[in-house]
Amino acid sequence: MRKVDKFRVDLSEISGDSAKQLRYFALLNLGMVQSLASGIISASEAIRLFYNAENCLYVREHLRNKKADAIMSHGVQLPDLFEVLSADEASREFLHELETMRSLCMSLLATKRSTGVTNRMAA
Repeated sequence: MRKVDKFRVDLSEISGDSAKQLRYFALLNLGMVQSLASGIISASEAIRLFYNAENCLYVREHLRNKKADAIMSHGVQLPDLFEVLSADEASREFLHELETMRSLCMSLLATKRSTGVTNRMAA
């Protein structure tokens, strides 16, 4: 039987200008947050699939956006919650972190959208 490799997102493979990359980044993160919230993937799997060192470094050096960097920082810390907090506290904090990440993603998308609308109106 053939072993299937798990999917892994490499942000450096996203083409386009930085604004387009940032939109894709936010949309990918919204999918990750939804997958985490619904239990499709675990916090540890999220690190392996997306919130890994390579992607964190890419966000910091290439996207150079404080909100994007904050999203990655929150994602990296998710598994730690279950190591240092009680089960109830970890669950509550986990959901709070996911909501923070979702909010940052929505903020990124809203910022980029309003910038695009402004640019179209000026043309």
